[in-house]
Amino acid sequence: MCELLGMSANVPTDICFSFTGLIQRGGKTGPHRDGWGITFYEGKGCRNFKDPKPSCHSKIAELVQNYPIKSCAVISHIRQANRGEVNLENTHPFTRELWGKNWTFAHNGQLSDYQDLDTGRHRPIGETDSELSFCWILKQLEDRYPEPPHTRQMQEVFEYIAQCCDELKKLGVFNMLLSDGEYVMMYCTNNLHWITRRAPFGKASLIDEEVTIDFQEETTPNDVVSVIATQPLTDNERWHKMKPSEYGVFQFGELILDNSLSLIDEPFAK
Repeated sequence: MCELLGMSANVPTDICFSFTGLIQRGGKTGPHRDGWGITFYEGKGCRNFKDPKPSCHSKIAELVQNYPIKSCAVISHIRQANRGEVNLENTHPFTRELWGKNWTFAHNGQLSDYQDLDTGRHRPIGETDSELSFCWILKQLEDRYPEPPHTRQMQEVFEYIAQCCDELKKLGVFNMLLSDGEYVMMYCTNNLHWITRRAPFGKASLIDEEVTIDFQEETTPNDVVSVIATQPLTDNERWHKMKPSEYGVFQFGELILDNSLSLIDEPFAK
């Protein structure tokens, strides 16, 4: 299995603290030695860093860890290969264009009997079940919405993506993160946790590294930052554990939609 990390924030925020904990699991405190990647959104663009080497030994990971790139949406992944060789093209996250936006996807789990999924024009570059399932989701979206959906339709779009995830879950374990730079979506089959940090901020200590941060010194009272991870990254905070088939959508740090609470209409009504 692999591990996921995502962030949604209402102001550009660096993910150095959480990323520091995650990369230790890539060969040091965890078995996920088969590559890692991270995508930061900046406006309509995104920065992608990938390396098929273990993250705990990667000079590129060290650069990202020490270079505070600020973003409102981040997707990251450390890999334990089960489909496809250990190489760059099989390293998550995967990014594709749809409706004039960069969509980024990362998957944790293993699927069976997925090879015949119809991906249309969205052809996978590597050999993983993850990338192929991402391409399949994009085809479903393009077939259903041949024109870019309006903001008021985005609730329907994410509910439809969740239905697609339900179908993929029938093929095996399908935990995933998906973002277009504004929204960050999470879907759980078995292991996914999230936390929202807001004022009054406190201290947090990593599980995998002897690092403690006082968020009050790093934030303003108006900041809202949500972090999603396969397993909790800190040992002194309350993380929410997701249930099977549960999904959620964040926009600028706030959870605005999931399948256990009513939609807050405003974000999709602009």
